[in-house]
Amino acid sequence: MADSPGPTVASSDGRPTDFELVQRLAQGDRSAFGELYDRYGTPAYSLARRICVDPELAEDVVQEAFLALWRHPARFDPARGSFGTWLMTLVHHRAVDAVRKENTQRRRSVPLTDDISPPAEGSDHAALISVVSAEVRAALHTLPEEQRQVIALAYLGGYTQCEVAKLTGVPLGTVKSRTFAAIRRLRGTLGNLWAGETGETTGVHR
Repeated sequence: MADSPGPTVASSDGRPTDFELVQRLAQGDRSAFGELYDRYGTPAYSLARRICVDPELAEDVVQEAFLALWRHPARFDPARGSFGTWLMTLVHHRAVDAVRKENTQRRRSVPLTDDISPPAEGSDHAALISVVSAEVRAALHTLPEEQRQVIALAYLGGYTQCEVAKLTGVPLGTVKSRTFAAIRRLRGTLGNLWAGETGETTGVHR
């Protein structure tokens, strides 16, 4: 499989664009599906592996994402961004869901006892982390779509800014500016959330 996503415009060797391949796939062209997999299989697995950790779970996530593409290629809307961004977002969502499901199954498999033990040391910290994580997720949804994409790929997917630029088809300078703007906005949003809880001012200016 290729080490980097395919181009979003026709290359000098005459290869079809991602959009053209998706159109062919919608018409039942299996070879188009194979080309898309060759272009995006490796980065999709890399993202899934970083989130899932478990290689088998990551493989399942990638298979499910590409199966969704095969069944419903029309769900990709080129007006909302590049195919690479759309697919990586799909993989990310499925990977997060897979990890959440796995954790839920593990908790259910823990045997129940009649003993009631005191809270383990650090449990209050874990609860705080859970609250903070929920606030961060809520804050992410306040970002514009293009800013949320770069943050998801860079900080949740673990990609470098150069890799994010390749995946999204956006110039590196634009990726950097969107990342900076997103972080500044998140800092302000989260600062306001905590200020609302504590009654303190954050001193953060947008």
